[in-house]
Amino acid sequence: MGVITTGLCLAVPALFVLWLWGRPLLTGRWKTPGWFAATAGLSILATALTWFVGAFAGSSMSSEESCRQVGVSYDSAYRAVHWRESSRWFPLHDRCNATYDLVPAWVNPALVLLSLLAVLCIGAAVWLAVVRRSEPRPVAMSA
Repeated sequence: MGVITTGLCLAVPALFVLWLWGRPLLTGRWKTPGWFAATAGLSILATALTWFVGAFAGSSMSSEESCRQVGVSYDSAYRAVHWRESSRWFPLHDRCNATYDLVPAWVNPALVLLSLLAVLCIGAAVWLAVVRRSEPRPVAMSA
């Protein structure tokens, strides 16, 4: 019952945010700097969430215990040689041995793509703001 409650507590706000984000796509109002800035913000949030999923992969804070819980042998000699690998910010790895990584395979590509999306959206927002500001304004004719 707790899993269902937790899922609903996460899904309802996520669906609301997706509805607010997707509504301009349906109405044609997505070509504004604000929409691209909001998309960049969502992408940065998703990047942070993905990084935390990868950084805290495993069932405990002990890599050796996490490896044993998933049924994989822990190679302390391999970990001693590659000790820097699990302490880097990117790419994320927490290897039990030479063949098994506790970090899911989708995490590092998702970090790259979400970061790229954020940068492109920020660039698009700035470009649209500059283009809109430099467009000539129509002059009102007085009667």
